[in-house]
Amino acid sequence: MSLIDRTRDVLGQAVEVYRGTPDAARLAALRDRLDDPLRVAIAGRVKAGKSTLLNALVGERLAPTDAGECTRIVTWYADGHSYQVLARTNQGPPRQLRFSRDDGAIEIDLGDLGVDDVAQLEVSWPAQSLRTVTLIDTPGIGSLSEQTSRRSWDLLAPDDEETPADAVLYLMRHLHSNDVDFLRAFHDVEVSRPNPVNAIGILSRADEIAVGRLDAMASARRVAARLSTDPSVRQLVQSVVPVAGLLAETAATLTETEFARLRRISELPVAQAEQLLLTVDRFVQAQPELGLTSMEREALLFRFGLFGLRLSAALLRHGTCATATELSRELTERSGLGQLREVLGSLFLDRREVLKSRSALLALAEVTRGNPRPDSAYLAGAVEEIIASAHPFNELRVLSSLRAGWVTGKPDVVAELERLIGGAGIAVHQRLRLAPDASDAELDAAAHAALARWQRRAENPLTSAELVVAARVAVRSCEGMIAQRPRRR
Repeated sequence: MSLIDRTRDVLGQAVEVYRGTPDAARLAALRDRLDDPLRVAIAGRVKAGKSTLLNALVGERLAPTDAGECTRIVTWYADGHSYQVLARTNQGPPRQLRFSRDDGAIEIDLGDLGVDDVAQLEVSWPAQSLRTVTLIDTPGIGSLSEQTSRRSWDLLAPDDEETPADAVLYLMRHLHSNDVDFLRAFHDVEVSRPNPVNAIGILSRADEIAVGRLDAMASARRVAARLSTDPSVRQLVQSVVPVAGLLAETAATLTETEFARLRRISELPVAQAEQLLLTVDRFVQAQPELGLTSMEREALLFRFGLFGLRLSAALLRHGTCATATELSRELTERSGLGQLREVLGSLFLDRREVLKSRSALLALAEVTRGNPRPDSAYLAGAVEEIIASAHPFNELRVLSSLRAGWVTGKPDVVAELERLIGGAGIAVHQRLRLAPDASDAELDAAAHAALARWQRRAENPLTSAELVVAARVAVRSCEGMIAQRPRRR
């Protein structure tokens, strides 16, 4: 029986145990949630670019990026058959809200509801990108309004129950003390609780690191690489990815009109273009012969920023892109969005059954502890048995221990261990550090060689006790890779 099926089975038993109590509906919802898309929350400090990144991931400008009242409310974006906005109120039944959209973000009319009356907003929107993941936009941490910041804390680090998010993208411009406090709040050493293996750090607004120079993303990648190897950061997030959120959002929603205006800039002599794009004021006011009004220029600045304008002009000038589609594709890749999607796929989506099972088991454990029933001890034992025996949870436990510095060894040994247990992705080629198109013979040879190495380490009397435990998990991972390989006759 698969991990997700075992989790579904124990939740079904829990529904029967708690039938007739308020917890029954909650447990039934948890069971149904196992079949839903992965829930990924986007969190970070005020003005970190959370809504902009969400729009880039969806491929549409849905979430408002200004400081309107709806940005102070936790908002869920999910795939749906129709366009709908629902308000979950703190008191009373859910209410369907009116909304409008005119070539931009959704504008939601709260009607007679105040911000403090709404627990969360749920936006249903038919979108291919939302079929595998539900995105949760959260208010900024460190807001001047303590109540606004509290909404994010209550969602992702609640005091007395589980978080509804399976994983978290945390945006930071640098590692602020508030970031550390918030990330540690949902970090726990137990595999059944949120911890670094379901958190990814985003070095947001990465193009601003080098003041919008054309090499800004290269500088941002170096900063992100340093952060990813920093022991204090590794205890909080699994990886750090640099993303120029505004450029990513604009690339995903680029219009032909914008492309035509960018081409005008690219056709200027190089010296004139550089002078024009030197500062915001110059771009808005200089060179009237460009043929763009001040409103058109301000619109381009709003959508691209100076970095995006400089990069787009350079790509068009050098002939790298000839159409709006080609420019959109190139800007998406240069923004870091492509890398983020790869990381999301390998660390979150490929592991979604494990993450969803963990969230559900955590919730069930909280129910059995907080509201015991005659058979609660049996349910708690079943949860512990699943966690202890399911190999994916053992991998997550070792990975968390590695990130916390509890399992140590030679750097190359620790690095290989982390890869083998899925720290860089759970696909076989990722675990074995081979190319995606590696042959069956290469995969088999690498898996058998890794199995032999880690069997020797597990049996070596000089290996530390912590590494022995981790080595046995690595051995099981290697055996699993070998077992899933198709057998040749």
